[in-house]
Amino acid sequence: MPSLQTALPPELANNVIRLYRECLRRAKYIGSKQHNTALLVDMVRQQFRKHMHETDPDEIQKLKDDAARGLINHMLHESEKMTGRKFSQGS
Repeated sequence: MPSLQTALPPELANNVIRLYRECLRRAKYIGSKQHNTALLVDMVRQQFRKHMHETDPDEIQKLKDDAARGLINHMLHESEKMTGRKFSQGS
């Protein structure tokens, strides 16, 4: 069974690995504030593990976009809390 790094082109594999690490960092950060670090880290790991054998470049890109969107949403949320300024459009 090939690993993620051998199954994908190096530039794609490296991006996925960086994204995974950043998702884990965010999960640990959020978890430390909410006292549920293990749960959040496990959720991130499960999602990446669930799709680790995906080889379709379009599907991989969609999954990467979804993960990146989640990170961006969290960073915006944290910024809003720190500055008191709303960045998103509310209804």
